[in-house]
Amino acid sequence: MTLKKEALEYHATGRPGKIEVVSTKPCLTQHDLSLAYTPGVAEPCRAIEANPEEVFRYTAKSNLVAVITNGTAVLGLGDIGPLAAKPVMEGKGVLFKRFADIDVFDIELNTHDPEEFIRCVTMLEPTFGGINLEDIKAPECFPIEEALCKKLSIPVFHDDQHGTAIISGAALTNALEIQEKEIGKIRIVYSGGGAAAIACAKLHISLGVRPENIIMCDSRGVIYKGRDQGMNPYKAQFAATTNCRTLAEAMKGADVFVGVSVKGVVTPEMVKGMNKRPIIFAMANPDPEINYNDAVAVRKDMIMATGRSDYPNQVNNVLGFPFIFRGALDVSASVINQEMKIAATRSLAALAKEPVPDSVKRAYGGQDLSFGPNYIIPKPFDKRVFLWESLAVAEAAVVSGVARRPYSSKEDYEAHLQRKMGRSEDVMVPFKIKVTQKIAREKTLPRIVFLEGDNPKVIQAADEAYEQKIAFPILLGKTERIKTLCDDLGVSSILGVNIVTPAKSPFSEVYAEELFRIRQRKGVTMERARRIIKDPRYFASVMLCRNDADGIVGGIGKNYPETLRPSIEIIKPREGHILAGLYMVLFKNRVLFFSDTTVNIDPTAEDLAKIAIAAADEVRFFDMEPRVAMLSFSNFGSNKHPYALKVKKATEIVKAERPDLMVDGEMQADTAVTPDILESHYPFSTLKGSANVLIFPDLQSGNIAYKLLQRLGGAEVIGPLLLGMSKPVNVLQMNADIPEIINMIAITSAMVLKKQ
Repeated sequence: MTLKKEALEYHATGRPGKIEVVSTKPCLTQHDLSLAYTPGVAEPCRAIEANPEEVFRYTAKSNLVAVITNGTAVLGLGDIGPLAAKPVMEGKGVLFKRFADIDVFDIELNTHDPEEFIRCVTMLEPTFGGINLEDIKAPECFPIEEALCKKLSIPVFHDDQHGTAIISGAALTNALEIQEKEIGKIRIVYSGGGAAAIACAKLHISLGVRPENIIMCDSRGVIYKGRDQGMNPYKAQFAATTNCRTLAEAMKGADVFVGVSVKGVVTPEMVKGMNKRPIIFAMANPDPEINYNDAVAVRKDMIMATGRSDYPNQVNNVLGFPFIFRGALDVSASVINQEMKIAATRSLAALAKEPVPDSVKRAYGGQDLSFGPNYIIPKPFDKRVFLWESLAVAEAAVVSGVARRPYSSKEDYEAHLQRKMGRSEDVMVPFKIKVTQKIAREKTLPRIVFLEGDNPKVIQAADEAYEQKIAFPILLGKTERIKTLCDDLGVSSILGVNIVTPAKSPFSEVYAEELFRIRQRKGVTMERARRIIKDPRYFASVMLCRNDADGIVGGIGKNYPETLRPSIEIIKPREGHILAGLYMVLFKNRVLFFSDTTVNIDPTAEDLAKIAIAAADEVRFFDMEPRVAMLSFSNFGSNKHPYALKVKKATEIVKAERPDLMVDGEMQADTAVTPDILESHYPFSTLKGSANVLIFPDLQSGNIAYKLLQRLGGAEVIGPLLLGMSKPVNVLQMNADIPEIINMIAITSAMVLKKQ
């Protein structure tokens, strides 16, 4: 599938676009409606009229940002207009929500007149907690931002200017330290005379760069005193007293190059002419001012950053704007001032010097992400950025006096941010990255058999998994039907090499003999084996048993027991283990694991202990530390019913067999997930914090719980994962969608790799 087609389908599939508005309060009954709207809504209206600051308490204003453009400088596309700019603005909203849990309305204004733009945005002030200006061409962007900052009492931030400046400032700070250069003595050259270049120069001056040591170039060459062509007041601030007229001349003897211009304007010869231990920030996107490999080939002593993720030191604006707004909104800052921008810069520079968690290293192929020439700024998927930068920005707002609702204490605010870090959507992306990188290292794709190879959703998911190098799909079904579906769906990458029709396979007789050998004392004759081996469930299970495949994914069209039974008959459990189902239940701010939810109807205490241990070990597989709660209707002996005593006994077994696990019980569900209850009423408990692994006392309670949370509680559910099998077999939920299938493929491939 081409990138163009994939991108268009991504935006068009299901609900068009990338964002939606979701209610945060229930509106299911007449009483709910009376509170949400008339007559109850009159009460917060009166409170806000009496005290306007109450708007932050009773409305979403404090977490709502407007992403506003007129479409005059959209990415590398230029002046494409406000309508064509809308997908980018929606995308910015996705990043705000994804990285900092900030809600966004995107607003596209149909005007080229700066005064009209300013007037319109000014009138929107009552709605929003902050304004993110986006993709407005220079030089108009400068007076627009300046005017809005003066007129509005909420933060205004033009990311095209300040985002790149803040991130590059952090990179520059650390690069200079590594290269042993003083910021006040360096000579620095900027390529680009627009919004980003001017903002970078201003912020770098705030960090200590001397203005007289700056040469800025635009498409006409050096911006020098006395030049009259292509000038404006903003460029004129950086007009240098110099005889240099070209970028090549300016770069001779320079210590630092900062590129925010276009591809290919820097040659290897220019890099050769720079000072010892140079610093090159070639940040044009998607192609830098000089190719990374070309620059490295001529200067081994340099440090280089680009805007790309496939080279070291990516300068990515997503490291800035979500967390800058997060800190500003949380203290109701009236502006995003220079102190806050500098605080963001210094926090990123400081974080890069901290030891990098193993989970981040794994997400980037096991690289040595330690402070040095190839790691001068944190990675975008390092979740610590959220904490460090948001906290630094909020603190700077408080100290500089622009916070209208300062936090009660820095420690309380830090704890608040810590609670928000557990984002559920973070789970699968790093996990898939880890899988693909391990596959790349081991140079082998796990061979995953799909029971319903003629299902359109399965075909599309298998194709996507193959393209992402997550798995090598084997589709079971009628070859001609699958090929026809592939043609209809526009899928071609998996055709011809991995489609198997069990009834016509040359291995059918061999597989039937293997099935007979395994089940001959369980009532299966050779005649019956030849008949049932045509069933994809039995065929796939024998494939796995003979090591002709590595894992099974199926069940989209059948119920769970019906799908699983053949695999249980043929592929035995691991020695000393019990089969059990595990669901990952994803909420907005937390991830929980439920077990057993699919297999054991009424497990014994010994069974529950095995289930708990297996579930905890699987949770570690997802780079999380398990905190296990053994659930009951009793809290630590409050009821002596045999059901409660069973859970108590299971807890004792787990503690004895696995003292390394944090586990406790028996306890009620609200006790397990509410630290305040546990700490205030049961301070003796060995479970600290909220449990993330919930072991249910029987199948019916676990099954009921996850389905209610999925359907009524808005939880996303991944699974069920089958624990205890000697080979990976995972059953899809009936009617699973394509992303759910891809998630299950990735998990199954990871299970294969873990066993190798």
